[in-house]
Amino acid sequence: MTAPQSISAKKPAGRRPRIVINADDLDHIEALAEGAMVRNPALADRLLEELGRARIVPAAKMPETVIGIGSTATYRDETTGQEKTVTLVYPEDADIAQQRVSVMTPIGVALLGLAKGAAFYWDTRNDQRRTLTVIGVEQPPVAGAP
Repeated sequence: MTAPQSISAKKPAGRRPRIVINADDLDHIEALAEGAMVRNPALADRLLEELGRARIVPAAKMPETVIGIGSTATYRDETTGQEKTVTLVYPEDADIAQQRVSVMTPIGVALLGLAKGAAFYWDTRNDQRRTLTVIGVEQPPVAGAP
């Protein structure tokens, strides 16, 4: 298996997948990260690091194949072959029973800004290293669209 775009906690200088963030979401996500500095500094640092390297684009230019707040993403765990579909949301909208994952969770931070086809390393809460590949991205309907 080849994963040309991956991130590794042990090789921070390694090549990471490019990420794109919707400018409309940036302030809210930054505020969440700043607020999490006391409760979960490692996660907050990771999110701020990701935001720092992201390409910020206006909502109208956000690629449809990129995961943002409200996007539904399907990813495959390359270790188990298991596929999972989740919707990335703000913490107040999270509901794991409905596969609504907060951007303020390890998997939420990992998925934010990734494009379909990107592969990346992710450490689970049990410190298990997994390689995940984004295999599908769907955007929420646009308000007022036909």
